[in-house]
This record gives sequence, structure tokens and C-alpha cells, in this order.
Amino acid sequence: MILMFLGWRRSRGRGVLVGACAGVLLVVLGGVTGCGTDTEGAPGAGDKLAVIAAFYPLQYAAERIAGSHADVTNLTKPGAEPHDLELTPRDVATLEEGGLVIYLNGFQPAVDDSIAQVAGDHSLDVTTLARLTRPAASDVHEDAHEDGEEDHADNEARGAPDPHFWLDPVRLAGVGDGIAERLAALDPDHAQAYERNAGALRADLEALDEEFATGLATCTNRELVTSHAAFGYLAARYDLEQEGIAGLSPEQEPSPAELSAVATFVRRHDVRTIYYETLVDPSIADTLATETGADVAVLDPLEGLTDESAGTDYLSVMRANLATLEKGQDC
Repeated sequence: MILMFLGWRRSRGRGVLVGACAGVLLVVLGGVTGCGTDTEGAPGAGDKLAVIAAFYPLQYAAERIAGSHADVTNLTKPGAEPHDLELTPRDVATLEEGGLVIYLNGFQPAVDDSIAQVAGDHSLDVTTLARLTRPAASDVHEDAHEDGEEDHADNEARGAPDPHFWLDPVRLAGVGDGIAERLAALDPDHAQAYERNAGALRADLEALDEEFATGLATCTNRELVTSHAAFGYLAARYDLEQEGIAGLSPEQEPSPAELSAVATFVRRHDVRTIYYETLVDPSIADTLATETGADVAVLDPLEGLTDESAGTDYLSVMRANLATLEKGQDC
């Protein structure tokens, strides 16, 4: 679940702080926060709208759209896996009193549950904006079935839509337009600025889409083997076929039959590169590459930025991904 909290907060001396402390959403009353932060520079200080995004892609979109009219912070600590985000009782209380909660249903079950309990009347599920679809079963999974083994990745794909919409720039642009509309409704004095900024974001994302379409048009290998199935929307947008070693969840480990099926797929399609991702242990991808003679490379799912990221923002990391794919797919 992807979560964003929007609400007005005014700073009266040291009275109210809205911020992210160790990756956890806090609203602290009083002069001491317990994590060495005071109200100076806190999100929502003064008369600005306070925006807290659960993880990086929404933070990027919100910052681009809000401009100077809101303070944006990220709920997920850099380097942490956003799938694992859990909420404290204080976080739940914050959701209850928040002006608006924007979320993607199914990405973070703990937050789903909290919203259902306390924030159903002031929440927005961005699933429609992102146009989520169900990933299709693959030939690799069918190979595993022929061996009589249960394929957990395939079952997961059938039962849940892929949440990683932001790896398709056009889908992220649609979510950005929706964020701008909601910001304008909350803060009509700056509605034109939000609309203008959303237009600029969309223009940048559409230009990025063109770069990907051009760069990947001539790839001799259209099969994309990744450590987990996070790149389905990217593959669908640019006419690639994704094969995830694991399913939609990075914590899921493939069965021996699934690994064998992927190895068969790699050999059958002469796959030259197996991609592993930031924030996930690469050992399974390394093992498969060693067994098949393929190379390995990092493909960033952009769930968060760290010092190890190949860029400083969404656009630069996505362009680094494009360069990696052009090399790995023989484009």
C-alpha cells in the first residue's frame, strides 16, 4: 500500500511538529520530540501544507507538484524496504486525524488495515489513477507446472495486481495529475501552481517515455529476467517479456522447480543478463547467472533512493536503468 498524508499544520513556537522520525510518521505535542528534531524546518511549518509520502516515487511526484507551496517528507527511511513498513499506534492516530490519506490498496497490508479502521472517510485509493492491471502467467511458470510443482509466483500474480506502476512513466504522470487535483482542492489559493507543476512533471515523464521507447526499440533480446516481478509495467510499455525469478514480493523465494524452470528459460531464449535490484539480496540471481553463464546487472525498482542509487532523483535513476537495459538486452 502506498500512503500519503496531507493536512494543514501551523507552528506556534514549539507546539506542533509534523515530521518523519526514523522513517515513522509522528505528530508530537510538546517541546521535545525524542529524536532530536524541533519545529524549525518541520513539514507544514508556517502556513504551508504538510505532505508526507510513504515512499520515494510519491515523494518525487508530490515535491514536483507542490513546489514551494508545501513541505514534503518521506515516511520510509532511505535504504529501507517499503514493503516492510509498519505503523505504530501513534501513526494510526495520525491517520485518523489527517486531512487526507492517499494510498495504493494492497501494497502495505498494515497500513491498509489502519486506514480501514480509522481513515476510510478521508482517504483516496490511487489504484484507479495508476490503472493497475493483473500480471499474466508466463511460460516459465507453465514449465514448473509440468513438473507437478505448485508455482507460488504464478498464484500470486493471478491473485494480486502488480503495484509497481511508477516504473511506467506514463502511469506515474496520471497519478501526478490526481495528486495535483487533490492539492488544489485542499489549497485552492495555489491551484494554478499545482496544475502548472503537474503539467511540467507530465512533460518530463512523457519525454522519458520517448527515450525508453526509442532506446529499447531495437533490442535483439526481448526477454527480461529479473530477481522479482517488479518490472511488469515497464516490460509491457516497451514490448519486453518479463520473467521474475520470484513473484511480486521481494521476500518470496522461488522453489527448486521454479529456479529450474527459469534456468531453462534463460538457456532457451539465450538471455545474456539477469537483473537483480537494490534493497534485495542478489544471491539467487548470482546463482542462476553462474549456472547459466549469464551476466548480472542492477536494475533499480525505484522504491527508494540511497547513496548507492545510480542517480539523485526519479528521472536520473530511470535513465540509468535505460542504459543498463540497452546494454543487457543488446539494443
